[in-house]
Parts: sequence; structure tokens; C-alpha cells
Amino acid sequence: MKKLKYTPLFIFLIISTFCFNQNVAPFLDFNNYFKSFENDNFRTIEIQQIEEFKAGDELVAYIDNRGNLRVYDGKERKDISNLNVEYKISDHLMAYKIGPTLNLWDEGKLKTLTYFARNYVVMDSIIVYEDTRFNTINVYWNKKTYPLFTSTGDLQMPTAIGDNIIAFKDNGDLYKIFWNGEIFDVGVWSGNIEFKAGCDVICFNDPTTRTFTLFQNREFIDIEGQFMPSYKAGRGFIAYEDLNGNLWHYQNEELMELSNFSSNQWNVKDDMIIWYENSYAFAFANNNKYQTSTFIPQDYKIKNKIFAFRNIMGGVSALIDGKIIELTNQANAEYEIYGNLILLKLFNNNILVYKDGKKFQN
Repeated sequence: MKKLKYTPLFIFLIISTFCFNQNVAPFLDFNNYFKSFENDNFRTIEIQQIEEFKAGDELVAYIDNRGNLRVYDGKERKDISNLNVEYKISDHLMAYKIGPTLNLWDEGKLKTLTYFARNYVVMDSIIVYEDTRFNTINVYWNKKTYPLFTSTGDLQMPTAIGDNIIAFKDNGDLYKIFWNGEIFDVGVWSGNIEFKAGCDVICFNDPTTRTFTLFQNREFIDIEGQFMPSYKAGRGFIAYEDLNGNLWHYQNEELMELSNFSSNQWNVKDDMIIWYENSYAFAFANNNKYQTSTFIPQDYKIKNKIFAFRNIMGGVSALIDGKIIELTNQANAEYEIYGNLILLKLFNNNILVYKDGKKFQN
């Protein structure tokens, strides 16, 4: 089933541990107060109405009523800038741009990455950006900055950017992978390769060996002996559809068939795989397969180990810890996932939070 293409001289395995910390779960209440659910309580962040906010599991960045950029991480509120800013956020990091100057917030500390920034991407534990002064593509990871390559022409952002892993092509058409502070050579091709990057894993069709290949833990592993038509990457695993339309899951050297029904739609995010078979919806999480509904959800959201979806009544249900939980049947309720909880905005901006089997209302 698999063949090692590259074996390092020593085995060095790093296990990335993701604790789904939920420091903040922000929302605007019926008074337009800006609040957060944290430590099983509702807390007010701002009384005056804010302009907008963007949130991850561990922090929320927002523009207050005076146009100032602020960050709140469940511990303290920090003023970032009173200038016109562009900002992006992940579960753990925030990057903000004032003119061409790119800065970041990381665990309460501020740092300038470059005074000559252009495009940039913020993921769970990395920030990838263009530095036009030196014509380089750089990555910020683990509180350090690493140059990926210097371009002799126009800069191009990497081919695939995951939570903590990157696939990119340098000036000599040499494809490379950045992971754990190191760069690994993949191969030289004049055409484009479609990489799919998750967390700690990247998969792709290898033009040299004509195989479907996985990169993980400094190794390149052939998963299939021919190209696969569709594939995606999650946290430490990959999923792919073979030439017969069968859906597969690969993790920890184990290959599992999820569906042989030629699924018409499927998706991967964080720790979850979801797919549809005719009018049935399924999910795969915690090494188990679940039928989540006998209909195709109108909309859904996946984050960490939660699959939340629009139920048949127009409300919201979710797959949590192997159980389907009916959260509300109120039609058109808005919902977001933060860490291991779901926050719902009901009629008249009433807030309902579901966490660890309990419901909390603001």
C-alpha cells in the first residue's frame, strides 16, 4: 500500500498537540454591547457599539467606535492602533498592516515583521508574507522568522499554506516544503502541482513517480500507485477520492474506506470529514463514522471536532462527541464554533451557548 521514498538517518517524531482552548466566544447582545462567553460566564468587553470584530478560539480583534484596533484574549484588552488598519486573525495569531508595515500580535506581544509588506496570510501558527524590500517570501513560526526564497521577478505567494506547513516553488521551479522550521526538497517541475496542506501533513500527485504522495514527519510516503483525482488534508490525516469514486481516510499508517458510493460532495477541516450520499449526510471523527442526517444540510460549519449544521426545521443541530445534539429549532438562527462550544444567536439577539453538555443563556 505504501512505499517510503525518503527515510531520514534518524527517526524524530514530533506530535503536535492541539488543546481546543476557548478563551473567548464574542458576540453583540440585544443592547449592542460587545460581550464574550468565557469560563462558563458572560463578560462585557465594550459597552459602546463596535464597528466590527474577527475572532478565533483564543482571541478576538475588533474595531471600536472610535476606529481603534483592539485585541482581547480573555485576560486583558490591548490597544493596538488608532490608525486605519487592515487585519487578519487565526485561532492564535493576529497580523495587522498599516500602510506597507506589517505587524503581529502573538500571546500578548507585538512585533513588526517588515516595513515593506504586500500580501500576507495568517494561519493557526504561521504568518506568510511578501517583503518587497528584499523581494522575499518569509514565514513567521514559533516566534521566529524564516526566509523561504528570494525572487528575481515578481513575488508569488506559496502554492499551499496549512496551519503550520507550507508548499512553495522557488525561482528554479524547485518545489519545497516548510515544516517545523526546516525546508525539504520535493522536486523540479515546470508545471504546477496541486498541493493540499493541513496541519503537519501535505498531500499531492507526484509527477516524478506518478504516485499519490503524503509528506509527514520528514518522510515522503506513496499512498497510491497512481494519481488521485481529489484529495484534502486535515490535522495529521488526509482524505482522498480514488478513480472509482471511493472515499478514503489515511492516518498513522492506516488506510480506511469511508464510502464506496461516489459521494457527490465532501469536505475536510481540522479533525473532521463530512460527505453526502444521495440524501444522507455522514461525518468521520475520532476514528468513527456517523450518519448525521437523512437530508443534505442547507448550510454547515466545521471546526475542531464539531460539525454544526442546519437541521430539517431550519434550526441548528451538531455532531459533538459522537452524538447528534439538537441545539435549537428556531429558524435562521446564526451559529459559530469556538474551541469546544457552539454559540447561537437567536431571535432578538438572544444568545445560547452549548458547551460540555450544558446550555447557557445570556
